[in-house]
Amino acid sequence: MNVFQSIKQDTIKFIEKPAVIEGNYSISYGQLISSAELIASSLKKEGVNRFDRVGLLCSDSIDYIAASLAILSLSAVVVPISTDQTEDEVNTILDSIKVNFLLFEKGSYNKEDSHGVLSEGFHKKEFHIKKKTIKKAPCDEYYKINPAFIRFSSGTTGISKGIILSHEAIIERTDAADKGLKITSEDIVLWVLSMSFHFVVTILLFLRRGTTIVLCGHRFPETLIENIIKYNGTFIYASPFHYNLLASSNLLAAGFLKNIRMAISTAMKLPASTADEFYSKFGIELTEAYGIIEVGLPFINLSNNKNKRRSVGKILPDYELTIFNKDKDEIGEIHIKGKGMLEAYFSPWQSRNNILKEGWFNTGDLGRIDKEGFLTIVGRSKDVINFVGMKIFPYEVESVINRFSGVKESYVYGEDHPRYGQLPMANVILKEGVDKFLVLDDLRRFCYQKLAQYKVPKDFECVSQIPKTVSGKIKR
Repeated sequence: MNVFQSIKQDTIKFIEKPAVIEGNYSISYGQLISSAELIASSLKKEGVNRFDRVGLLCSDSIDYIAASLAILSLSAVVVPISTDQTEDEVNTILDSIKVNFLLFEKGSYNKEDSHGVLSEGFHKKEFHIKKKTIKKAPCDEYYKINPAFIRFSSGTTGISKGIILSHEAIIERTDAADKGLKITSEDIVLWVLSMSFHFVVTILLFLRRGTTIVLCGHRFPETLIENIIKYNGTFIYASPFHYNLLASSNLLAAGFLKNIRMAISTAMKLPASTADEFYSKFGIELTEAYGIIEVGLPFINLSNNKNKRRSVGKILPDYELTIFNKDKDEIGEIHIKGKGMLEAYFSPWQSRNNILKEGWFNTGDLGRIDKEGFLTIVGRSKDVINFVGMKIFPYEVESVINRFSGVKESYVYGEDHPRYGQLPMANVILKEGVDKFLVLDDLRRFCYQKLAQYKVPKDFECVSQIPKTVSGKIKR
């Protein structure tokens, strides 16, 4: 099985249809497949073969998609690398994943010991390739699993392992996700997220179904707003950050989203305030999705009910859910199993059988299921603040702080204390023009009104920025 061949077969009847639009440039499915095959031919001449790990360092573009498909067509393995990462971080990925080749757009990496890739398949970018010397080959099991992608984890916990997905797993998980997304060839997808972190269950699914993908990541939010008006998009896949900007922008009137059938919110917890503001302006209920790179996209909140906004929905048909080690409030560890699970961790090597316990994957998240089967995530098990034996979930406290009118963003964490275990503390970014000397006491009073006393941060510190991972998540 090969993902590229599947896309090629699935889109035969769409060869004249626009596949991807970038700015004023559009490429049809026939042209995209041809581009990928031309690039693949060039890569093969460079020595790229099956099982080779090819680091792809490129900004979001038609060329990113074509290059990814080219690598997959050779049954080589795509190792996506974000252009936001430093050279040291890039080198860490190259070494940890034992990358055989680095394919990078001009200007994104040191050209030393590399040379240009000549291919008519590229459209706007100039690419270079660097061959890497591998001192030790992967273990024998690697060559038995038909690998397609190795995604470095986002680093939220400080540990990155390299998640291996096979061609079979990608086909399974895109089909599984589509039971909630219901993508068709009539959809026009407005895309703003980073392809380095969101590609397998989304871009590849959209291509398999013959949609038109409109790239809107440059000059955000202007580009997205221009494309919403120009193309009458039907589907948005974005983060709460993007939806907050759309809701607050004077450039986009409420009626311009009349054709949107689904607006997926992912990558981070959807704040209630963002959902409220977006619905008030556009009359569209944001659809929160819960994706896990090891698992896929097992949850999509399809309720269209404002009373279920804090939930990620019911589990999709091809997955199972259980909550282990519940406390008195029915909160416990979220475990999932189903189709399209990871094959292994690359470095250090761990096979699927060692990662999954009787097929179950421990997500590391904590949550509860209500009587109707809706899952609410309350935090990460490693992020829980333990105050005198009482659990405090940073996400819960942050959601309250972020509802205060003068706060733009917050980060809640635990500070070790010899007597109490940990004290909840908060960093806050205030909105422009807000005086911290006047607002902090009001913020503290607001928190005491909304939270149990022990959950209120013992100190609030105003900061100019909150550390984030390259995928936009708070570093905890």
